[in-house]
Amino acid sequence: MTDKKLQQFIDDYRSKVADLEKKKHAAYFDAAVTGEEKYYQLYEQLEVAHTRLLSDRESFIFLASARDNTEDSLLKRQAGLLYNIYQAHQVPAELQEEIIHLETKIANQFSVFRAEVGGKKLTDNEVEELLETTTDSKKAQEAWEASKEVGSLVEEDVKRLVKLRNQAAEKLGYANYHQMSLVLSEQSPEEVNALFDHLDALTRDGFSGVKDRIDQHLADKFKISVSDLRPWHYQDRFFQEAPKITEVDLDAHYANQDLVKLTADYFGDIDLPVDDLLAKSDLFERPGKNQHAFCIHIDRYGDVRVLCNIKPNRKWMNTMLHEYGHAVYEKFYAPDLPFVLREPAHIFTTEAVAMFFGRLASNPRWMQAMGILDKKQADKIAPLTWQIMQTEQLVFSRWAQVMYRFEQALYANPDQDLNKLWWRLVEKYQGLTPPDDMTQAHWASKIHVATAPCYYHNYLLGELLASQFYAYLDKHELSELPDGRGYAGEPDIGRFFKEKVFAPGATFHWKEMIRKATGSGLDPKFYAEQFAYKS
Repeated sequence: MTDKKLQQFIDDYRSKVADLEKKKHAAYFDAAVTGEEKYYQLYEQLEVAHTRLLSDRESFIFLASARDNTEDSLLKRQAGLLYNIYQAHQVPAELQEEIIHLETKIANQFSVFRAEVGGKKLTDNEVEELLETTTDSKKAQEAWEASKEVGSLVEEDVKRLVKLRNQAAEKLGYANYHQMSLVLSEQSPEEVNALFDHLDALTRDGFSGVKDRIDQHLADKFKISVSDLRPWHYQDRFFQEAPKITEVDLDAHYANQDLVKLTADYFGDIDLPVDDLLAKSDLFERPGKNQHAFCIHIDRYGDVRVLCNIKPNRKWMNTMLHEYGHAVYEKFYAPDLPFVLREPAHIFTTEAVAMFFGRLASNPRWMQAMGILDKKQADKIAPLTWQIMQTEQLVFSRWAQVMYRFEQALYANPDQDLNKLWWRLVEKYQGLTPPDDMTQAHWASKIHVATAPCYYHNYLLGELLASQFYAYLDKHELSELPDGRGYAGEPDIGRFFKEKVFAPGATFHWKEMIRKATGSGLDPKFYAEQFAYKS
């Protein structure tokens, strides 16, 4: 009887949620593409309606009982996932609606913000181009500081939002929102803390050597001493991406390439065609448009869209491969997979797939296979491009440490001096000297703190799993060029991901999915062997 009632509940859930979810996701995409207030308002209304549905107390009580009283593994898995979703919404409606309102308001502010430099409003792409190309410290500082002004615009709202999220978590019996977010996404805070401590130890020495090379290069570029380097000298606004310090200019090889065609050709060649997804996406800059990049699954049944702001360079090639990595994950769920399970095994497993593909943009053998380089060019730059990838990974791993530990401390005590906290962590993990003026809310200029809370650690977990995927494919020789791995033109690559990773969706807990796909649990050794132990 329990199984029959549970199946009926799941069927009813789909009938109530499917259309609402579809409309909400479409409104969010339209808002991000246009920046128009009416779409943000529509999204907010639909999000409130969705939240009200999930806050139903009787449904939550039923799921609490049903998940423990069924022997059907598929039903049990769905009931467990739904229980976590409903639990997160068992807070007063007015509190949830205030949270949604603030999230929507802040997202809109980020979307329309443009940094003003020298009397001209610049996009994020233009700010980063300026930071990368200038050799004038004053110009770099002006651009960097201008890009951070959005933090001051949203600071008070973000603080208020953090406290509201904490209120919601505390009403559900959690210490704070950060703890709740991990637990309800099937992660152990203790395990994640231990893993980040382990990764800190694994990457500290390698990063130190990389950072010394970066510092000397940038000091020479700006004709200053290493001790005079400040955050605006590092080309990226957050030093989350590595500065260009080698003689290899990968951007030059992409300058005349059609990134959309390369994306279509690559995924098509590995039996993961994306032409239909490209047709639904929005890939180039326009006024008012969200300046970042994301993938969104509108309906769980194949209406997958990507937002990008493409420029013909290596960064955006990486981003296109990354976002369409997300997209193919969600396109290729098994056709008969139940609605509730039509999601990735975990958010970091879809990040892992995206990162697996995104890394290819810096792989000369992939570039050779795609006709971007000839063999002679690929042979010449291969050693240096590996050094670029190692530098990028180590730089990113230290940045992820900052984000994870900042958010953990932010939700533990949002009334502390957050500017001081931010720069203490940046100095410790990234080795940057803080600016003299630390009164501006630099921390709040990172959009993820407001709109993707307690998420960032999943990027680094994704990098770990991406390396584990590489190790598995290398071991089983599923992709090879005569002179090195290209991961191109090999349908077996696509079949591996379709069968082992995509098709099951959320049928298995993420630990089980990884074990089934790669033969072992998530293990940082693969990442360390690929990036941390070599010099």
